Amino acid sequence: MQHHSESRYIPEQYVEISLPDWAKNATVYELNIRQFSQEGTFKAVEKQLSGLKKMGIDIIWLMPVQPIGEVHRKGSLGSYYSVKDYMGVNPEFGTPDDFKSLVHAIHQEGMYVILDWVANHTSWDNPLVDEHPEWYRKSRKNTFQSTRWRDYDDIIELDYQYPELRKYMTEALKYWIREYNIDGYRCDIASFIPIDFWENARAELDSIKPVFMLAEAEDRELHRKAFDATYNWTLWNILHQIAMNERSVKTLTEAYLAEHVSIFPKEGIRLNFIDNHDKNSWEGNQYSNFGDALKAGIVFTVMMDGMPLVYSGQEAGLDRSLEFFEKDPIDWKSHENEKLYTLLFKLKHQNKALWNGIYGGEMVRIINDRMDQVISFVREKEGDKVLTFMNLSNTSVMVQLDTSFDTGLYTNLFTGKQQAVPDTMILSMEAWEYVILHHEK
Repeated sequence: MQHHSESRYIPEQYVEISLPDWAKNATVYELNIRQFSQEGTFKAVEKQLSGLKKMGIDIIWLMPVQPIGEVHRKGSLGSYYSVKDYMGVNPEFGTPDDFKSLVHAIHQEGMYVILDWVANHTSWDNPLVDEHPEWYRKSRKNTFQSTRWRDYDDIIELDYQYPELRKYMTEALKYWIREYNIDGYRCDIASFIPIDFWENARAELDSIKPVFMLAEAEDRELHRKAFDATYNWTLWNILHQIAMNERSVKTLTEAYLAEHVSIFPKEGIRLNFIDNHDKNSWEGNQYSNFGDALKAGIVFTVMMDGMPLVYSGQEAGLDRSLEFFEKDPIDWKSHENEKLYTLLFKLKHQNKALWNGIYGGEMVRIINDRMDQVISFVREKEGDKVLTFMNLSNTSVMVQLDTSFDTGLYTNLFTGKQQAVPDTMILSMEAWEYVILHHEK
């Protein structure tokens, strides 16, 4: 199959898997169990579930819950991504029964749970090292090796040329669905592993129950038979550059969106985020990365097609990088970010234009006379409609918009007031200001 840079054409029947019904207008929350509470346990998470549900979260992605390797461990608690036992539960967080209870509590709230899965590598003291040393990649000196070209000395890499390893890993994925009734996976560095492994695993998991699969990767090919959603790293980079005034909106519209709508299959959901554990741990936090543009960035990640992600603490105004290998609990407080997410997610749930993949409306450009500063677009589905106007620049602007195709009466999301949209709209917008107008059939 051709890579997307060689071929722009996406055949109509490209995607062969179906999204679980419950994910069609879903939002995702990445939950860092260690830092989520003072206790850092499954039980402590249960206490905060109703708050997440109230904010409008549908899918909780739990960072890895398996025991963490001790050999060559980083820091005192180690990395979630150094898995010591694929079928085990990390005693730091609680017992297998505590985990079962958490999954049950998430389901009771009407939410779903996906588990972070690390298929590419294990810790040095995973039993597989002794039981199947041949399953691991070897260096030229015939020693175990960590991920090539990366400095991760607490892990060693698996080699998927072995059918027995593939069978073992597929059975491990099935185990958590059968044993704990989880609803799918977020798969770490998914494109480092052969795509046919994932395609086969998806078919086997779906035969147990419909699952939701998210890949930490940007390859469109993953959408065909393996994953419902992929990471939108490119969008983060561009929004970050705009926030830092290194790029203008033109980069977003012409270099990114034009390509995005042409290359990715309509069913393929992109995960849109302002923060996640990788960004937060190693590249700053939501405030240092987005500054005054933070709220505009959050709004854009929900208005754009794709599935929005919230990382633990963002809603409480998290303004630091959480320690990755030590205990460093989030300071919980009521914050304007939480109000913003709640309002946006409520609209996402009720207005079909903002739904995910083929269930939502395509982004269609609304022409304006300030294309280097203002992005304006409409999304429409089955009579539901959302108009988005955003000044993605650090200076105020007077903008004229051609709204002749979208005339009518709308509700302003942030004022709650009715607003008539004429053939031509003129808006005076402050730096980073946004206007969202919607109507439902």
